[in-house]
Amino acid sequence: MTLRAIRGAIQLDVDEREHLLKSTAELLTKMLHANDIANGQLINMFFTATPDLVSEFPAVAARELGLGDVPLMCFVEMDVAKALPRVIRIMIQADLDVARAEVQHVYLRGATALRQDIAQ
Repeated sequence: MTLRAIRGAIQLDVDEREHLLKSTAELLTKMLHANDIANGQLINMFFTATPDLVSEFPAVAARELGLGDVPLMCFVEMDVAKALPRVIRIMIQADLDVARAEVQHVYLRGATALRQDIAQ
């Protein structure tokens, strides 16, 4: 088994429950697809939200995608001055037989500013 971590982030337009769930599902789906990850390869997922996002837990989107048997945890990001607002971040840990350099990290919408060096 080779444990790999895949990072991703998306900036939301507003803090509304349906928008948060749809945006989180979009990010998660793209992360899984970009890395060709099957459900059985998933170890766990960590979700973070900036303190200005309070309408729903981002992990609910994963559950709605059928990932209910994967351990999920949500956290609040540090409240840093001048940080990008309304951002959901995901870290997936999965059993992937690829080199670390081959892992595809996904940054969408305004979150591309967080990692312009690797954003897709």
